[in-house]
Amino acid sequence: MSLNTAHSPARNAAPYTPRSRYFAVPSLETIAAWLLALIWIFPLLYALWAAFHPPAYMVRFELFAPLTLDNFATAWAQAPFARYYLNTFALVTGVVFAQFVVCTLAAFAFARFPIPGKNVLFMLVLIQLFVFPEVLIVENYRIASELGLINTITGIGLPYVASAFGIFLLRQTFKTIPRELEDAARIEGCNWLEILWRVYVPLAKPTYLAYGLVSISHHWNNFLWPLVVTNSVESRPLTVGLGIFSAPETGVNWATVSAATLLSIAPLLIAFLLFQRQFVQSFLRAGIR
Repeated sequence: MSLNTAHSPARNAAPYTPRSRYFAVPSLETIAAWLLALIWIFPLLYALWAAFHPPAYMVRFELFAPLTLDNFATAWAQAPFARYYLNTFALVTGVVFAQFVVCTLAAFAFARFPIPGKNVLFMLVLIQLFVFPEVLIVENYRIASELGLINTITGIGLPYVASAFGIFLLRQTFKTIPRELEDAARIEGCNWLEILWRVYVPLAKPTYLAYGLVSISHHWNNFLWPLVVTNSVESRPLTVGLGIFSAPETGVNWATVSAATLLSIAPLLIAFLLFQRQFVQSFLRAGIR
């Protein structure tokens, strides 16, 4: 005698799922991440509040407080921010372009040329990553003084042209490019520079984007070395200009300082909001671990 269990309720019934499965309790790591995010973004939120409200409401968080743009007008009138923007743009553009050229040539040599002692030389380059820039300020200032580059935009950017991080990043990318593409270009009659320009550089575009964004952000926000090497409006970048503008002896209120701060970080903030997806994807493709 056989039992027909095809329509057995016990077999066709859906498994019981606890209600708590759909309402998972956040883990401790998630709560800590949100807490750190709030702590990190709080100064920016306060700067936004103080910049768009009258000085009387800097510490009075009223929902219907009046909005104003007078703080931005006051900040722009009290300091030469247009000149600071021009200096910063020239500095960042020049440094990033020079880094691309120097790091590309060095990384290509480390990745493809059979140089005697190549690994030792590469390790010496990587040692730069363990040296804090502040340690070299006195020596860099002496060299800049001997070259006549004090109080110049070139003097600000020169110590950062040879970047160990850029060389390392591009070298790792170049080593992943198949040799067959290089051999095919050589058969077509390309020399080493043409192979580099037509094969390696196009395939490393995500790496260039990732490194370029990091470099731009770093040099836009760099403060200590530009403060040491500059002493006039003609060469000061935004960070130094903002530091002098917000000095206590100037008597500027915090609402105006907050507006000036937003003027300084606005280009980076807007660029990040517009290109955040490309920013993250470029790092993933570049293979940063």
